Amino acid sequence: MTLPSALKYVRPVLAALVAAGLLAGFAAKLAGSGAWAPAIWAAVTLPVLLALLIEIVTSLRRGDVGLDIVAALSMTAALAVGENLAGAIVALMYAGGQYLEAFAERHARREMTALLSRVPRTAVRHRNGRLEEVALDLILPGDRLLVRRGDVVPVDGTVAEGVAVLDQSALTGESLPAQFKTGESVLSGTTNVGDAFDMAASRLAADSTYAGVIRLVEAAQRSRAPMSRLADRYAMVFLGVTIVLAAAAWLLSDDPVRAVAVLVVATPCPLILAVPVAIVSGLSRAAKLGILIKGGKAIETLARVRALVIDKTGTLTIGQAKIVDTRPADGVSSDELLRIAASLDQASKHIIAQTIVAEARSKNLALAIPSEVVETPGEGIVGRVEGRYVMVGGLHFIVGKVGESGLSMLPHERPPGALTAAVAIDGKVAGLLILSDELRAGTEAMLLELRNLGIERIVLATGDRHEVARFIAAGLSIDLVRSELTPDQKILVVLSERKNGPVMMIGDGVNDAPALAAADLGLAMGAKGAAASAEAADVVLLVDQLDRVLPAIKIARRSRFIALQSVIAGMGLSFVAMIAAALGYIVPVEGALLQEVIDVAVIFNALRALRG
Repeated sequence: MTLPSALKYVRPVLAALVAAGLLAGFAAKLAGSGAWAPAIWAAVTLPVLLALLIEIVTSLRRGDVGLDIVAALSMTAALAVGENLAGAIVALMYAGGQYLEAFAERHARREMTALLSRVPRTAVRHRNGRLEEVALDLILPGDRLLVRRGDVVPVDGTVAEGVAVLDQSALTGESLPAQFKTGESVLSGTTNVGDAFDMAASRLAADSTYAGVIRLVEAAQRSRAPMSRLADRYAMVFLGVTIVLAAAAWLLSDDPVRAVAVLVVATPCPLILAVPVAIVSGLSRAAKLGILIKGGKAIETLARVRALVIDKTGTLTIGQAKIVDTRPADGVSSDELLRIAASLDQASKHIIAQTIVAEARSKNLALAIPSEVVETPGEGIVGRVEGRYVMVGGLHFIVGKVGESGLSMLPHERPPGALTAAVAIDGKVAGLLILSDELRAGTEAMLLELRNLGIERIVLATGDRHEVARFIAAGLSIDLVRSELTPDQKILVVLSERKNGPVMMIGDGVNDAPALAAADLGLAMGAKGAAASAEAADVVLLVDQLDRVLPAIKIARRSRFIALQSVIAGMGLSFVAMIAAALGYIVPVEGALLQEVIDVAVIFNALRALRG
């Protein structure tokens, strides 16, 4: 163990020693032995001063000039001029300051710490007719797992048997549990609040959603805010001002006690602690809402964004086709058309087939079991449903099978970007199913609110066709539409918008990852988006709701404002107190106590960033 790390464990002992010494000195005064009090106070100050000097020397060897030098000077000067009580108070506050800092940091990090503390270590696996508890890294895709009531889902997978009732609040901030039926996907990190159920693992633990979240949280905790680094640069300026003011007070008044008073009132806790506490509080507040901000630099940049470049598929839109219209032929109802098509599509893994099946199940339609199924990949599928010969596929596929007879009687108009699935029964066209990727609900209100928050320019950047992009953007508060873009062209769009101020890019796919990394602030839809985009982004929405970007910006701006407010107020009060001390209005003991009151007030003000 190195000496500086050992001092971390010595500080509690030193704090207790100084506290006991202060009480003993006052007790000696009360007992009529007041002459012993200064000696007692000096004796308990010296060990703290020695430990502080060791830390300062270690920092200087690394090239770091810290504001702890002011504390060392104040203690040394206090002992030199006989202000031993002031020296002991500074020593107590320095040695006990780690508790104040630890309390503030622990309180600020509570939501991120809660995420880390919930990491499961083991899982219950079915193996050879029995259950066994195994380490997470032994779980393989396809393993059948038992998730008991109260367990955290260990890996991503699907419900194999039973109904899963999961609390997703740790990941998404949603307060109400959600139900998942057999075959539906469940995310690692959610908590089972219902009966036990079986699940089939679909990913390794290291590749699962919660493991990715934990890696992002750990990276966020290691990050430092630019404002914190700025405080380090200001340390030399503050140190110089303090020494000059103390020296001037001594020279002009010929009273060294005034210099000591200036030094003891100059403890720089507001500059050291206020920024990280406010920033970490903002990170924790955002995490509670399912918004993972990767550190102080990201939260500061988020507070300053002025331009937005946003992807379409999976971002402005849901990212998954839905049936938006059903056009049955005469003699066929809409539900029957959907039921027959979905019954056959149960045998296909095609994304459109899965969408049709999901729509039928959401309407509680009774699906039949298909037989004699033959699928032409990418074109369509044929088979028997309840004795009838059924075909489902694209228009060209169906026309090639049954001809255009009956198809011309159905309306063919569709929104730009929509897909048409045709259905034929016993050689006759039975109807059309129109599928389209829908705009997210509340998108226009969200974009207008972004305008109110100071986003001056909004650009839609997509790889989709021009007519599709124009159709989606119609009626939205968007300044420019750029379509048919490759990933490298999206980067150029982001870079070109920097003339309007810091740029935020929002996306969800692998093709968005380069642009997310190139932007001043990248925000990824992490709930269903690609892992590459989540890794490249600075902010990840753990819940699949685009409107969470609004509280993210508000939290970032509030945290930055409170950090600046705390620093300016704290340093301003400290400077006023230093002037008063230099003029002789504050003695060293009063200065030490006053500065600690300022420190506590500033730190608790920084913690306001935890609240909405």
